[in-house]
Amino acid sequence: MKKSLIAISVASLIAFTPAARATVVVIDPINLVQNILTAARALDQVNNQIHQLQNEAQMLTNQAKNLTSLNFSALNQLLSALSATNQLIQQGQGLAFNVAQLQSQFAQLYPASYTASTTGSQMALDAQQHWMSSLDALRTATQVQAQAVQHFTSDEQTLADLVNHSQSAVGALQATQSTNQLLALQARLAIQAQQLQITQSRAAALEQARQVAVQVRSNEVRHRFLGNGTPYTPYPVNFYGN
Repeated sequence: MKKSLIAISVASLIAFTPAARATVVVIDPINLVQNILTAARALDQVNNQIHQLQNEAQMLTNQAKNLTSLNFSALNQLLSALSATNQLIQQGQGLAFNVAQLQSQFAQLYPASYTASTTGSQMALDAQQHWMSSLDALRTATQVQAQAVQHFTSDEQTLADLVNHSQSAVGALQATQSTNQLLALQARLAIQAQQLQITQSRAAALEQARQVAVQVRSNEVRHRFLGNGTPYTPYPVNFYGN
C-alpha cells in the first residue's frame, strides 16, 4: 500500500514539472574560438596603440631636450679679451695703424733722400723720432705679449667650462651651442695670435726702416762733408818751422 502511494506521488510531481526548465545548453566550439581570436586581436591593437602613444611621448620629450638652450655663454668674455688687446694696439704711440695716416707719416719720417735745404738739426730730430717710433712699436708688441699671457688662465677655464657643458648636453641644441662656443674660443685665439704677429712684425719693420734711415742720413752727411769741389788730399805739415 505504501509503495503504491509513493509511486503515485512521484508520478504526480513529474506530471506538474514544466518542460522548459529541462533545457540543455549547447556550446559551438568554432564560434567560441573565433570570439577568443577576435578578443586577442582587439587586445593586441590596444597594446600597439599604447606603445605608439608611449613612443610619441618619448619623441616629444627628446624634441624638448633637443630644443633646450645652453644656459652658458662665453661670448662676452671672448669679446672682452679681444677688445682689451685691440685697445693696447690702438693706444700704441708712434706710427698709426690706419693705412692713410701711416702712408703720410712714413713718407715724412723716412724720406728716400734728403735735400740740400734739410738742416742738420732736422736730420737729428728725424733720427730721434725714428728711435722713438721703433721703441714705441717694441713697447706695444711686449704689451700685447703680456696681455696674451694674462689671458691664458681665463682661456683655460673657459675651455674647461665649454667641454663640460658639451659633454653634459641634454640635447642637440646644447651640444651645438657648446661646439659653436668652442669654435669661437679657437677663433679668438687665432685672432690674438694675428694681433701679436702684427705688433711684432711692425716693430721689426720700423727697426729696419730706422736702419735704412740711418744709412740715408750717413750718405747725406758724407756728401755734404766731401762737397762738390776737389776732394781733400792729405800732406805733411811741419809744426816746428824747419
